[in-house]
Parts: sequence; C-alpha cells; structure tokens
Amino acid sequence: MKQQNSLRIGVFDSGLGGLTIVRAITKLIPNSEIFYIADTANAPYGEKSYEQIREYSLKITKYFVDNYSIDALVVACNTATSASITLLRENYPNLTIVGTEPGVKPALKVTKSKKIGVMATPATLAGQKYQSLVDRLCTDKDIKLFEQACPGLVEQIEAGEVLSNKTLAMLEEWLAPMKEAGVDTIVLGCTHYPIASEAIKRVMKRDLKLIETGEAIARRLITLLGDYIESNGSGDIHIFATGKIDKKAVEQILGKSIKVHRLEYL
Repeated sequence: MKQQNSLRIGVFDSGLGGLTIVRAITKLIPNSEIFYIADTANAPYGEKSYEQIREYSLKITKYFVDNYSIDALVVACNTATSASITLLRENYPNLTIVGTEPGVKPALKVTKSKKIGVMATPATLAGQKYQSLVDRLCTDKDIKLFEQACPGLVEQIEAGEVLSNKTLAMLEEWLAPMKEAGVDTIVLGCTHYPIASEAIKRVMKRDLKLIETGEAIARRLITLLGDYIESNGSGDIHIFATGKIDKKAVEQILGKSIKVHRLEYL
C-alpha cells in the first residue's frame, strides 16, 4: 500500500476542532505521521452551503494526496462529513476515508435519564446523515433528544473566548431546556465543542457525561488500517492553516508546541 516507513494520515477541519481528533489519534496510533489542515480562511463550515463545503473538501483531499501520499483521510468535521464524504469516496475509491458523526450511539449506552442533549452546528442538525443516524438509533426507544444548534460557538472557540462572559451567556441560553429537563448526557456534535467542555459543565452545574468522537475515530482507523500500522513510524505532526489560527490554543489542545505553517495553496 505504501513505501514510506510510517502510516500517513491526513486530517482536516475548518479550524481548531479537528485537533481534538488528532490528539486521540496520537494516543492510540503514536507512530503515525499526521498532516493537519485548519481551513480557517473558509471557517466556519457550519454556516456554509454544502456546495462550498464540497469544494473545500475536494481541494484539501487533493492537496494531501498530491503532496504527501496519505494512506488515510479523516474528515474531522461533522458538517463536512455530511456534505462531502460520499463525494470524496467516489473520487478517491482507493483511499481509506473516515468521517465524523455525532456520538448518539455511545450516548444511548451511558444515559440513565434517557434524556440526551445534542449540540451541533445548524448544518449538521439539518443534514440527512444526522437525521438518518437518529432515525436508525432512536426509533422505538424511550429516548428524548434535546437538539440545539449553536451558531457562533465555533467562532468564540477559534477566538480563544471559551470562558468569556459572552460565550457563557450563549451557553446559558442554549442549555437551559436541557438543564430544566434533567439531561444527563450531551453529545458534542462538532469537533470544536470538546474545547468548551469546561464551560458547558460550568453552565449545566451537574454531573453529566459529554460525548466526543475522537477516540472512536482513532479506533476505526486501527480497524481499517491495522495491517499498515508499524511500530517504528515517525510520530510527527504537521499543521497547516489557510488563514489566522490561535497558535497558543493549538499548543493547549495537543499538549506541546508545534509549528503552524501557512498554506496558500487553498
């Protein structure tokens, strides 16, 4: 499948959020070489049309394949997965491609109140992929979902304003129905949202489980690429941004300092 010494994985998102998935991959597949693109010039994806998102996704995937001969691609964005993963698989049939979807299934396993909150971008909640997921998993189950679109939260996170008064006020309004209903599990349906976990817990003021998908994606890669995962890979992480990015936040998410390269190609 490949000639290089380490497994090469391309990962992309509109900004910082996908780094929560990179963090999980580095823990479970530490010898993989990761190439990450934060498409901040076109962020946020959640408020773009599907046609635009497909265009961005195709350009990024082509860049990864042409320049780094990646073995696998992770679409580290729920919205981009909904909009473009079928198209990407059609265009790159020989490339292992893993998408991201809200963690409704693991939420069903841990909820005790059977009341589950789902926080996501407007595009994710409106997408056919999410609706099909809910129909498949929640039909005929005594589960009540509290779905909440969170327009503007990605921008607050990208700006480093996770615990600002404005962000907390936004969360107070969005989470009020969940709080009142006794929701005990919240699905973080955007890869950015785990970065705001502390703020969400502060607003909810109760013991609850927050479901993110980074580890599940890493395990899916292991299942699909197990034969190609070697013990002597480089473990390097290469980060590119198409626009502005909070480099301090990158360091905080990954737990170490990594140079961010400006990518003009896209």
